[in-house]
Formats: sequence, structure tokens, C-alpha cells
Amino acid sequence: MALKRFFRKQLGGGTVVAETPPASARHAPAESDFVPAVQQPLDSDPLKQLWQQERYALIVKTAEKWRTHPGGDAITRVAGEKLDAQLALVPEGIVSLPSSLDDHVGAAEMDVHVEPFLLDIYAVSNARFQHFVNANCYEDLDLWPKDIWPHLIEFQDLTGHAAPRFWRNGRHDQRLGAHPVVGISWYEADAFARWIGQRLPTEAEWQMSASWHLKSEANILRRLPWGDAMDQTRCNIWASRVGSTVAVDVYREGAAPNGVLQLIGNVWEWTASQFEIGDSEGRPVLGEMPMRSVRGGAFDTYFEPQATSLFRTGQIAMGRTHNTGFRCALDLPAS
Repeated sequence: MALKRFFRKQLGGGTVVAETPPASARHAPAESDFVPAVQQPLDSDPLKQLWQQERYALIVKTAEKWRTHPGGDAITRVAGEKLDAQLALVPEGIVSLPSSLDDHVGAAEMDVHVEPFLLDIYAVSNARFQHFVNANCYEDLDLWPKDIWPHLIEFQDLTGHAAPRFWRNGRHDQRLGAHPVVGISWYEADAFARWIGQRLPTEAEWQMSASWHLKSEANILRRLPWGDAMDQTRCNIWASRVGSTVAVDVYREGAAPNGVLQLIGNVWEWTASQFEIGDSEGRPVLGEMPMRSVRGGAFDTYFEPQATSLFRTGQIAMGRTHNTGFRCALDLPAS
């Protein structure tokens, strides 16, 4: 699974051409311009429902359950093909995570060994997250830590419906369907990942994906997925002068070697890891609320050193900001 994408040449040779995002790339259109996404009815067949919800990993994981189901083998096979096209292999490697706020040569670091795993090529889009909302997952307590149950009522959109913060009436703006979902807390990102049968990548896994520090004789470490020099035509940060999110499949020339897109820019990405860091004396820096690591920078990241594969920062786990999204990971099957 995903091995073809690892070895397939993703980008053609020659000069990199600046990519112009669509003119409609606006994160928060005026209320009068809002175009609610149309809700599609679900099939009564439970397996077909999983297919419609794009929960391909869950279908593959429960393949044995559907073996005697009408059409089960065919749907499971095609779900595996869809999943293979959606994921890329991240090889084994080693990453170094700064363990203190000091940012200088020789500062304390933690070396972390990363096993090979699979990572979504694209960040989760509004259209993809809509399936989660349509399935009333905010009311499914099995998806949420018990300590968060009293806070579920806070996960509302602009009209008081259970949905990402900037939606309306539980719907996303259909013009932004291909844009990354934002306005979601770490808990919402984690619940979605588990709902589709996947998980959030750890901070070390995310850094491995963006830095491509493989366990090999070459021992190459990239500051950016495409190399060491910032190129504003390869990503969406403040200096790119876009001013909003863009579709998750834009900036292909900024892809990592395995084809994963937008690890830098567009939106910060939640990881599974708690954000833990110390001061110059090695004492832990503690916030008033639990924090999770976010990586990669966003469309409004002004300081370019923050939009790299190595920069570490955190976000309050309950935060639902306009510039934080996520992508999902999957353990590499034993086969």
C-alpha cells in the first residue's frame, strides 16, 4: 500500500512555475455570499454508507466483516485502491526535536526514531469533514474523551450548530469545499481521524515527513519539503500574498519527495503529540491549559523561519483558530 506513490516520480523536471491560486480562495466570505454545501442522502446499506463517507481505512480494516455482505469484496477492494491513492509512504528516519526555547547552535534536542508509516497526501478538506458533521459525530460520545463531554456544546459554528467554528447551520461554504477545514480543536481533529479508521501523526512523524531525514548513508536533512531555500511560489504563507487558504491540492511544486502536499503553509497542522518544551535551565514550560503540537505554518505566517520542517510550537488543544487544520496518518500494515 502506497509503495507505488513512494517510488513514482511526482514532479517533472525543468523550471518551477509559480502557481496562481483560484480567485475564489477566500476563507471567510461575507454572510450574504455564503453558499451552503448540499447534503447528500446516505444509502441504507451500512457498507455503502461507509463508502459514501470516504471511510476507506475503516472498510479495509474491517474487510473480514464484509466478506459475506452483498458486494462486500468489490467495495473492499476498491476502498483499498482509494486508500492507496490517498496515502504516501514515509520511510524510517530520525528527527531531532528542540527540547528548550533556546534557538541557537548546540541547544538541547531530543533524537526520536520514526518507524515507517503512511500519511495523507492532502490535509482534510471542508467537504471531507462534512461527512463527520452529517453523521452527527458530535453526539457520539464514544468518539470523545469523557473529560471533554461537558465541552462538546462549545464546538459550534457561527449559527450555533455542532460544526467547525466558521461554518453556518452545520454546512461549509461549498465554494471552499476543497480548502482545508479550519476552526476545529485538537479533539475534533482526533475524533475525525479515529472515525475514519486512521489517526493523527505524531510530531516526530510530521517532522520526518517534512524534513525527509531518512535513515540512510546520505543523511540528508531538509529545512523544507523541497530543499533548504524558502520559495514563496511553492507554498502559501504571508509572503506569498494570497491572504487566505487555498485548495488542498494546490502548490504541487512544493511537495515532499513522496508527493505529500502543503506540509509548509496554508494551515498549521495538529499532531497527536502534547507540546512539551523547557526553558534554558531545563525546567518545563507549562501553560494554563493543555497544549498540542502544531507544525508547518499557515497562509498568514509572517516570519519565514516559522514555516519550516523544524520549527516547533504549540496550540491550546481546545483552540479553534482560523488557520489550523490537520491531516491523518495510518500505521503501515504488517504485510
